[in-house]
Amino acid sequence: MEKNILLSSAYLAPVEYYTKLYAYDKVYVERFDHYMKQTYRNRCVIASASGPLALTIPTEKSDELKCLMKDMRISDHGNWRRVHWNAFVASYRHSPFFDYYADEFHVFFERKYEFLYDFNMDLCRWVCRQIDLQPCMLPTGYYVASPEAADDFRERIHPKKPCQSYDPQFEAKPYYQVFDAQTGFLPNLSIVDLLFNMGPESLLVLRDCFSNKESLT
Repeated sequence: MEKNILLSSAYLAPVEYYTKLYAYDKVYVERFDHYMKQTYRNRCVIASASGPLALTIPTEKSDELKCLMKDMRISDHGNWRRVHWNAFVASYRHSPFFDYYADEFHVFFERKYEFLYDFNMDLCRWVCRQIDLQPCMLPTGYYVASPEAADDFRERIHPKKPCQSYDPQFEAKPYYQVFDAQTGFLPNLSIVDLLFNMGPESLLVLRDCFSNKESLT
């Protein structure tokens, strides 16, 4: 039986998110949910010398009380592109593969995207190409509150929800990290942490992090 999953849009999503892209036959990325702050929709978490560091994309205030994810616009507030890029450089310039990916990755922070959903999707597709991950990703055409034909992870992969409790299919497997001597292994960070540290072997880590403790739909 075909295995389908429904995910929220996410900015350089955590490793857990990418294990779903690895494991499922079809991945539907929600466009028609209401945008919510303090989620992975506009936030990623990377490793710094002092521990986890959250990077947040500012968004434009909407005239609507509730704005659909597909309509959420990126703000230029706080020169965030430069701030985020400098944070990536500070965290990963000594990682094994940062220099290999840096030029292409930097392009995303030089170009001004209008919509957050488009920025997230383009980054996700780029990451997938780098690690030879070939998911069938489809944008949703309308909102379904309780999907019957797909596992619904739109709100289960969340910064404030521990993956151990909300996702028995995911098990964070340690891999090399630049600051692990100072901080210890930091699980389930942004996919770029895995990419810059493990390069082409990232796909093997995703495979090992996916567990069949709970059967898929």
